[in-house]
Amino acid sequence: MGLYRKDGSRITKAALPVTLLDDPLVTVTADIYQSEPYGRGDMQPEGSKRFLLYPAGCVVRRSVLDRLFTPAAISSISPAKGPATGGTVITIKGDALDGVTAVSFGGKPGTELRVRSATELSVKTPSATSGAVTVDLADDAGAVSKANAYTYEA
Repeated sequence: MGLYRKDGSRITKAALPVTLLDDPLVTVTADIYQSEPYGRGDMQPEGSKRFLLYPAGCVVRRSVLDRLFTPAAISSISPAKGPATGGTVITIKGDALDGVTAVSFGGKPGTELRVRSATELSVKTPSATSGAVTVDLADDAGAVSKANAYTYEA
């Protein structure tokens, strides 16, 4: 009995084709709940329900917890144009927007960020020069960008 490659050659312990992962075990220090929306037609009020995912003291791999943070996604920006003087309140729609902590337009931070739900937020545009800019979202799961997503008009 032993380990072999597809071509039939034996694999020695010293030549085992693996890569070490840096995925430590971590201890959850507070109860972690996950929420999900109520299903349509279940006669429940609008909103979401929460259930215990990991109780305090539970030991899990760090990668398992990292996967719980879904990256945000931008599906639409409205209005998609505004004056170069800034001050336009825009609505961004998408998915997993409830973890967004900042929005920038061509590298300049927006103001008055309001996360309205997991699928919608609003933010006021800063001033900029005329032209299309990339909209960047700072999110729990990392940065999300949409190129040429907002246009400043003279």
